[in-house]
Amino acid sequence: MTADSDHENGLPIRLLHDRVLVKLEGSEGERRSSAGIVIPATASVGRRLSWATAVGVGPNVRSIVTGDRVLFDPEDRSEVELHGRGYVLLRERDVHAVAAQRVEPDSTGLYL
Repeated sequence: MTADSDHENGLPIRLLHDRVLVKLEGSEGERRSSAGIVIPATASVGRRLSWATAVGVGPNVRSIVTGDRVLFDPEDRSEVELHGRGYVLLRERDVHAVAAQRVEPDSTGLYL
């Protein structure tokens, strides 16, 4: 990612090395089941991964591009605020999967 593309995305920073800047999908509190039932944030569940959208990637990131939906562990994250919006900063190795509509024959990915 070049400095020019950072400004096009509205990011006031340039990501380094293998860093990925993501925006969380939905709120971190309540969530809904596939049947539409609201599950409160206080409900006890096992270790649950979260989905987010990549809004910026560093120059050494190989498998993620801006706009990808990524799956990561919300307990292993660093939060940052830019222009009043909250983001999560991850290393590429902390991303468990990248959602893909179509996966190339020699690639791996998660079908949605």
